[in-house]
Amino acid sequence: MPKYGKNTNELEEKILGLYAKGVSTRDIQDTLEELYGVDVSPTLISRITDKIWDEVEDWQNRSLTSIYPIIYLDAIHIKLRRDGKVANTAVHIVLGVDLEGHKDLLGHWISEGTESANFWLSVLTDLHNRGVQDIFIASVDGLTGFADAIHSVFPETQVQRCIIHQIRNSLKYVAYKERKAFVKDLKTVYKAPNRESAETNLLRLKEAWSDKYTIAVRSWENNWDELSTFFDYPAEIRRLIYTTNSIEGYNRQLRKVTKNKSSFPTAQSARKLLYLANVHITKKWTKPLNNWSLILNQLAIRFEDRFPL
Repeated sequence: MPKYGKNTNELEEKILGLYAKGVSTRDIQDTLEELYGVDVSPTLISRITDKIWDEVEDWQNRSLTSIYPIIYLDAIHIKLRRDGKVANTAVHIVLGVDLEGHKDLLGHWISEGTESANFWLSVLTDLHNRGVQDIFIASVDGLTGFADAIHSVFPETQVQRCIIHQIRNSLKYVAYKERKAFVKDLKTVYKAPNRESAETNLLRLKEAWSDKYTIAVRSWENNWDELSTFFDYPAEIRRLIYTTNSIEGYNRQLRKVTKNKSSFPTAQSARKLLYLANVHITKKWTKPLNNWSLILNQLAIRFEDRFPL
């Protein structure tokens, strides 16, 4: 490998590429020393990554499509230094699917603390201010107050609570030795062919298990309206909305990058890294979702009065 020479753009691209993968400043220095024989200071690395800040801001504040048939809302947690202390901090993330069936990551929002419905309200308000007028279906985790936050900004949006999250949460209240039997009965609920059959099986689940595992069963009853939304749709749409797996796949890739950071010194440094990681991840998002033409026709029928002509 030849010595680095005078190509500053090549050096900057190499630094940004390593930074986007979550490589530490020390490891970036060592890598560049090994490859090019140059000693790059932490200050220079910081200056180079700071050059993308305008891009980060432009991306986070860009105008958005007016209608998203489906969005997914979830959060990851990072360690962020604030006031001399390191705290777990939520990064709120929204993944949209547009009318062409393409996935679109709408932004990263770093809160002051953990995930909350109140902060999600500010995120949804930001989406509205950036041009989003309507969302048909929102797939979310089991955060309390999530549906209220969504409906306060997008009152007509159908909310689907993630079934996988719900299963995990309810199993926390079931003894390990009986989880297999409990899940077998639970599957008859969320894998039922229609809502009527699901509700019948939910009653059977209650009869069989509520005396022993009241909280686990009651959590399905109390959240049934949001858990059962997907029964109103054909199989192709059910597959897309019954779980937040689509955004969790994106989040897993972000975590691969952020796990190398013991903590971020500032929210700005975290946003730079998340943005660069996003650019790398979304390069592959070039095709619409499978069977999108069929799904789009189903959505057009279901949301006829809100569907653009």
